[in-house]
Formats: sequence, structure tokens, C-alpha cells
Amino acid sequence: MKLVCSKSNLLSGVNIVSKAVPNKTTMSILECILIDATGGKIKLIANDMELGIETLIEGDILEKGQIALDAKIFQEIVRKLPDNDVTIVTDNSFKTVITCEKAKFTIIGKSGEDFSYLPPIERIDPVFISQFTLKEVIRQTIFSIADNDNNKLMTGELFEINADTLKVVSLDGHRISIRKIDLKSSYPTRKVIVPGKTLNEVSKIVPGDADKDVSIFFTGKHIVFEFDKTVVVSRLIEGEYFRIDQMLSSDYETKVTVSKRELLECIDRATLLVKEGDKKPIIINIMDDVMELKINSTVGSMNEDIDISKQGKDLMIGFNPKFMIDALKVIDDEEIDIYLVNPKAPCFIRNAKEKYIYLILPVNFTTVS
Repeated sequence: MKLVCSKSNLLSGVNIVSKAVPNKTTMSILECILIDATGGKIKLIANDMELGIETLIEGDILEKGQIALDAKIFQEIVRKLPDNDVTIVTDNSFKTVITCEKAKFTIIGKSGEDFSYLPPIERIDPVFISQFTLKEVIRQTIFSIADNDNNKLMTGELFEINADTLKVVSLDGHRISIRKIDLKSSYPTRKVIVPGKTLNEVSKIVPGDADKDVSIFFTGKHIVFEFDKTVVVSRLIEGEYFRIDQMLSSDYETKVTVSKRELLECIDRATLLVKEGDKKPIIINIMDDVMELKINSTVGSMNEDIDISKQGKDLMIGFNPKFMIDALKVIDDEEIDIYLVNPKAPCFIRNAKEKYIYLILPVNFTTVS
């Protein structure tokens, strides 16, 4: 194989597919990036058997062929090459010579025939969503998936399509995040659980152009994201997702309307007094026109008042400050509505059309003076 392409094109492609290279594996071939120049186009592929990414890069193929190269070494070499054209040449013994200007690297690759290609998936009936919207909906929900495998379903997000609405749901046992998106067309009903890892990587490599779409394809076991010159294939998480509708309530005893920025900045200031790993709640005391926020830790204490508009009863309730910050950070509205029932019941942050709903469970606290 012999090919020539610009360093910028090569590095961009390597950075995209490297998201699917596993950190640990017993199969050394999976630690590689495949360069496939057998079909007239330069393809870069990585695959960890759960997530696979393939992207095309511009360049000239002088001799057809393929080679699998250690991803970490290859990525570092490309990253540190001069900004000029890169030539990659391989021989029958898989010796690979990478040259750029006066720099020359020789490394030993592996046979491309041993590489696990992305599973062949029939791409029919795509759902279209703008790159920007997909990136945003992941950002606004991904923080509340579980970060361990104790419950596999909690490590993924529910993607549910009903006609012209996409609902995305994540939860970790302490909170629920829901976003509803209006789609450009109406589609058959679909309901799948997408691994959080997949969505994290997709959000990193989708450019986020509001005028360009991502095509999403579904099969019984896989989801495919296709955009620009990149294809991402992921296994789905199998199982029945939680019945979250039973956890959502429209009843409330207290409704608070407050400036999102003021509330976020206040809670953020309060966390200055909380050491990492210290589970100190922020106590919110809701009165007629004011919300008092208090925190008391081994470092010190803080209290601050925020002006609010309130309907209903006075209420004192405690929350994990991180959970409140996570939700507030991803809401774009200047003012938010918070709905509460009692100190033991979850609070809901939602807008009037319920395009977003954030449910946060309260925590027990001892009153501090």
C-alpha cells in the first residue's frame, strides 16, 4: 500500500476513529486503527466490538492495500509530524514507513485481514436530526446516566420516537433527565436504549452544524449514526427501560420561579465549602418572595438569599448541590420553574411545554441555625 494525504486530514480522521479504540483488551488487533485503501477511497476504521467508527479522508492512493497500526503510536506520530503531506508505505511483511518532510518513522503493523470490520447493517428508513440538535440533546441529558455497570440499563439513554417527537431519557437512581425534540418529519414508533459511551463519543465527533443532519438508523441490536464522511455503529443495550411516566407527577404544593443564573451561581459559590467526596446538602428554605440557601460543612458555612416568585406553601428542602448544578448548567432559559411537593418528594424543574424535565430526589438534612 502507498498513499499520500495531508497531515491535517489524516490527524482529523485518526482523532475521530480513535474514540472506538478500547483502553484495555485481550485482542491486540482491536488496539489498532485500520487503514483501508483497497476500494478507491481511504478509510480509517476502529472497532471495540461494542462501538465501531469508520471515516473517509481525502488523499491519493498510489498503491492499493490495507494495514492495521497500533492506534496510540500511530496517533502520536501523526500528531507530531510537520504540517505537510504525509506518505504511508507498507510492504508484504507489514513494515510501515511514515514520512513527512524530513521526518521518517518505521513501525510494524498487522495484517488488515485480521481486523474486525464494522458489522454490515442495512441502512433503511433513517431518522434525520440536525447535528446541532443531537449534540445539544446529548449534552442536556448525558450527565445523569449511571457511571457503573451495577444496572446496565442506567448506563444508557432511552431514545423514543413517537411520530414527529424524539424523547431522550437518562437516570441514575437519584435524578432523571428528559428532553423532547421536535423532528422535521413523522416516523414510526421506535424505542431503544443507546449506551452512554456511544453518545459521549458521538457528541465529541459530530461537528454540530445546525444546517447539516445526522442520519440515524435502527436495527434490532444496533444503532447507526451517519454524518459528513463518518459512520458510527453501536450495539444497543437490551432490556425493558424503566417506566418513568410513573415517577413523573404534575401535582405540586409549591412552585418557584427564579433566575437560573442567580441560582446556579449561588449554589456554585456554596460548593466552595464542600470538600470532594463530602456529601453535604444545600438546604433551600422557600418563603414568600425569597429563597434562602444554606450550606454547613467542616470548612465553614454560607447562606445567601435570592429573590423569587412563589405560588403555594413555604418549604424547606435539601439537595445534593452537584445534582442541582448539573441540571441548571444545561438549561438555556433565563428563568426556570421549580415544582415541589414536600421535603421528602422529588422536585421537578420543567418548562411550560415540558420540552425539558429534570427530576431530582431530595436528601435528608439536619437544620442548621
